[in-house]
Amino acid sequence: MEAEIRAEFESSGFSIGGAGPEDAAQILSTLMSYCINYKMSPADLVSNWEVYYLNRQLDGLKLEKSYLDGFLSHLQNEVKERLIEEEANLHIYSSNDVDMLLNNSHADEAAFLDTPGSKQEKPPGESSNTELTPKTSDRPSSSRVTKTNGDRITPFATRVNKFTQQYVLNADNAASMSSKHEAETTEDELIRRIQPSQRCSLQVQRSQPEPGCRFMYDRMEDRFNYLKDRIRKSATLFSASGLCGEPVDATLASEEKMFAVGMVTCDGEGRLNEKSILLQGSVEHSRGERVRLDLKDLDHFSLFPGQVVGIEGHNPSGHCFVASKLIDSIPVSVDAQLPSAKKQSVDNGSHHQNSDAGTQSRALSSVIAAGPYTTTDNLLFEPLQELLSYACRKQPQLLILMGPFIDSDHPDIKKGTVDQSFHDIFYSEVLRKIQDFTQYLGHTVRVILIPSVRDAHHDFVFPQPAFDLNLPEDITHQISSLANPSLFSSNQIHFGCCTVDILKQISGEEISHKPPGGKPGDRIGRLATHILKQQSYYPLYPPAAGVPLDFALAKEALEISSTPDVLLLPSDLAPFVKVLSLGEGNDDQKQFICLNPGRLAKGIGGGTFVELYYNEDTSRTNASIIRI
Repeated sequence: MEAEIRAEFESSGFSIGGAGPEDAAQILSTLMSYCINYKMSPADLVSNWEVYYLNRQLDGLKLEKSYLDGFLSHLQNEVKERLIEEEANLHIYSSNDVDMLLNNSHADEAAFLDTPGSKQEKPPGESSNTELTPKTSDRPSSSRVTKTNGDRITPFATRVNKFTQQYVLNADNAASMSSKHEAETTEDELIRRIQPSQRCSLQVQRSQPEPGCRFMYDRMEDRFNYLKDRIRKSATLFSASGLCGEPVDATLASEEKMFAVGMVTCDGEGRLNEKSILLQGSVEHSRGERVRLDLKDLDHFSLFPGQVVGIEGHNPSGHCFVASKLIDSIPVSVDAQLPSAKKQSVDNGSHHQNSDAGTQSRALSSVIAAGPYTTTDNLLFEPLQELLSYACRKQPQLLILMGPFIDSDHPDIKKGTVDQSFHDIFYSEVLRKIQDFTQYLGHTVRVILIPSVRDAHHDFVFPQPAFDLNLPEDITHQISSLANPSLFSSNQIHFGCCTVDILKQISGEEISHKPPGGKPGDRIGRLATHILKQQSYYPLYPPAAGVPLDFALAKEALEISSTPDVLLLPSDLAPFVKVLSLGEGNDDQKQFICLNPGRLAKGIGGGTFVELYYNEDTSRTNASIIRI
């Protein structure tokens, strides 16, 4: 088994070693014990190591002895979470539970000495966090949730380190912002101190498919046409750029150097490795045939199945294309680089726009979060309530909430133990809270809701239509729902968003090679730039298990025609905010911000979200990853 473990790590680009050969043998022996103790195959072990490696952002690709203790803790947490999912009634006690039980003992004694029918009343000056967002008296669901919160102390309610910053982008800008409030204040004082913000604009460039669309009727022909058009369009863009020669058939035997465009595929059903890489050409140039790729002459590369690349090299035998140069970034079309005047008709057709939207400065305050919005031990949606309370204090111009809202992986949703339909839970526990939030802050705030394929109450398809909210007319201009994925702009700042965890899925399929002696690169940043280099929200093919990709709807909905200013990619990986560019060390390339806000709820505890203040460009933009 040790040889299998070593082979799996090497196929994923990692090496095992230490100060001497005896260290490598000891590490392999320890890894083998992990496989036996936790009933994992070598492939499962490597997959868990990749998640740990990415979350900790470790340097280098060598698994050293010093990493084993942390990796063991990660495996133990994974096993614990799997047990909790399999046994919904199983509770693993922690120090928080002990503190909660000790704190409750005095309350139990007082209740025992009181009369049977009496109810404990709160002191007049005591208030809960849920009261920061006012609720109208005609909301029966909200009052029911408040009563439940009063009767039950949850682990989430007893958490520590609330609203602490885990990371700050451009910390110097953050320190100089006059709107930063660190002191604890009452709500009335805060309202007096914060001036009302200006209403932001909102234009929707792309939000397809439409609600009520016909889906899951795609045929094999649709799949073929989608892949054919993607390769053909990329070949056309390479040819029009003038940076490369005219694409030719890579399967033809030739000693001369030639240029070909095709899609990276694997010769089997396993993971991609250097020996199994094939290039599938276009129908026009090579009739869709495949040829094996030899990358031994390349000092660095990063490839995954479904990636469309330009390859320069020769094919002496007709069976193997020896690559001398690889281009993994599809050139941007000329139309995408034109001024936004071409899209003016789309902007004018969007709903409820200010007449002076074109004169607004490129500045925007926003709060961005991704679901789940409730912990796994209940459906009280406490993290969502805390987020809205925080937004009430900060008063951002834009609140972006990405799914899942009613998580299909939640234990109660999985078992069907709820006494309401999924739609009723969404409207009563999620949408009504958001309506209360917008009514409280007034017309200056906008809320955008973007669904996820994990939403139990919505269409299970990708691309995914927007929610059909059926809101009252007086609030439709404040709460909008967009498709997944979607492209929109606010105050002339362009946002791209996709709630499918494409980062985690590409990280499990990608193989890479760095130059000898080169510094370890930013793997998370590299994975994120793949999305824009491929000009597709979902460039992976075949799609990962659990992604209901509809090829009949994918052609236009997944396309990214130009680089957005902010790219939102919620993921189970560690949250991050990064300034990236598509060029390698080229300052002329446009920079953009890519962020993963993390999950607002993680297990029975809280997660993270992002507060973003975009100001003209990336150098003056401030962003913070905040623990809920």
